Amino acid sequence: MADFMISFLICNLWISVIAGIILAVRRFFYRFLTNRAKYRLWFLLLGCCIVPLLPLPAMRPSQLSDLFRLFLSPAAPANPITAEQAALVRASGAAGWLQDFSVTVSAKTPSGIWQGLCFVWIAGIGVMAVSMLLPTLRFYRIRQSALPLQNAAVRGVYQRCREEMRVKKELPVYSTAFLTSPVIAGLFRQGIYLPIFVVSDYPAGKVRYMLLHELAHYKHKDTFVQMLMKLARMIYWFHPLVCYALSEMHTDREAACDASVLELLCEDAYADYGNTLLDLAQHTSMPCVPFAAWIGGNTKQIKKRVLNIARYRPPTRAQRIQSTLALLGTAAVLSGFLPLLSVHAAGDSRYVWKETGKKIQYIDLSGAFDGYNGSFVLYDTADGTWQIYDKDAALTRTAPASTYKIYSALLGLKTGTITPKQSTIRWNGQAYSFASWNADQDLASALKNSVNWYFQELDARIGIRQIRNHIHEIGYGNERVIGDTDHYWADGGLKISPVEQVELLQKFYNYTLDFAPEHIEAVKQAIRLESNSSGTLYGKTGTIGYGDSRISGWLVGFVEQENRTCFFAANIQDAANADGQTAWQITLDILAKLQIWHG
Repeated sequence: MADFMISFLICNLWISVIAGIILAVRRFFYRFLTNRAKYRLWFLLLGCCIVPLLPLPAMRPSQLSDLFRLFLSPAAPANPITAEQAALVRASGAAGWLQDFSVTVSAKTPSGIWQGLCFVWIAGIGVMAVSMLLPTLRFYRIRQSALPLQNAAVRGVYQRCREEMRVKKELPVYSTAFLTSPVIAGLFRQGIYLPIFVVSDYPAGKVRYMLLHELAHYKHKDTFVQMLMKLARMIYWFHPLVCYALSEMHTDREAACDASVLELLCEDAYADYGNTLLDLAQHTSMPCVPFAAWIGGNTKQIKKRVLNIARYRPPTRAQRIQSTLALLGTAAVLSGFLPLLSVHAAGDSRYVWKETGKKIQYIDLSGAFDGYNGSFVLYDTADGTWQIYDKDAALTRTAPASTYKIYSALLGLKTGTITPKQSTIRWNGQAYSFASWNADQDLASALKNSVNWYFQELDARIGIRQIRNHIHEIGYGNERVIGDTDHYWADGGLKISPVEQVELLQKFYNYTLDFAPEHIEAVKQAIRLESNSSGTLYGKTGTIGYGDSRISGWLVGFVEQENRTCFFAANIQDAANADGQTAWQITLDILAKLQIWHG
């Protein structure tokens, strides 16, 4: 929930920028744009407002987007290890290397505020939906009571208007006493509705103007656009710039329809058309039709339209070309914002996995998980088979915690910050809760004891820019690095799914990542746990904890045997008691059940 709301807020910041660009283009090129082009400019904003709600595939996040998220996310404390202490105490009775699975825990990022914002947003959408539903129901009753147009003279005017506007379809025309403005309404059963006073009191010439206007709306599919505008207003009810833009879009839409009518009239009739608009405005209020286009508007909109009619001149060929170029140029500029507007791209909460051509078995391991939510993924090189428990969870990304230290170590070796022969970093003298941390560390001991300060110092020497490049190059999870070098792998936005963990371990094992073989071998030996008749076991745990609660536990690794290698990743989730130690015990049971490893 928090991820979605933060990402959606970031999208809204970009939408503000896009709206500003469109307003600037509209202002600076106002004299060169046709009325229709000014209206179509807003289509670009309307499309951008839809993008955040589409289920687009994950795209590489922008570093500027990361910067926004950094300002929105609470800072983490300097030494987040509280829950790890509890994990170590609980594991202190285990023998040998099992004690070494101490894990890194993040600080809690309060999510209540984001849940509250989400509730307010959804409540606002509900209010807006009701405000549209009630007029829709009222219009349904009006439509039921409306009568087909009986006035022969007006019907004759309508037929001539169809020919002038080159509309082939004959739309039904109705008269009603319950509307104060002519409208064209309906998405699938469109019709033109004329107030009775228009049919009975207005001369044929003025009725012609009104019918031409409504037919122009039909010709340009404005009722469908009106629906999109209403939906955008409903979803972005809180966004003042979007609401302002939609109001301007309404004015430009009517001005575009005015221009479509004026193109059919002689210049002497322009004033008469404008006077008809003013006269109708005296009787008109906004109709209770949410998905409709009508000739009227509020006082400010009518004033703008009348001034526009007074200044109207038929567009020249040069003006049409300039308008087309301005639209295409603006669209090209705004297309660069599209990757930033996807909530899925911004949040990257799920891995889009291509299953085609893979041998996959979905297995039931709920008994082994003993009530924990989570997943298990295994890839067996012997027959190229994937075995997966809980596909949905296996493709859901979560913070990697200490499992990322495998790749942090590789980067340290690649940059020369440490070497396989000289990887010692001196202890800074700060007293930590774990005795094994209070000493100088080399790569083997730091991975074995999951020493936070060692990897924080390593990352500080490397620098956040190289870390970002490294994560992009190896394709680590959502590739999102936010904040400083201390916590990005625990609560800084970096997330990875169990399936991705297994895929990356395969690349690590097969030397297909861009690292020297001796560097991969050094890290591989540092995460080596045990050898017996089942083979050799390698692995790394990780835990995410909030205070004294542990909410996510990881174990990733592989079992190396003579004729095959089995790569695995397990992740568990719980409100209070999910950690790497528990993930390890669950994985041991599963590997034994699958006849892969017996400890």
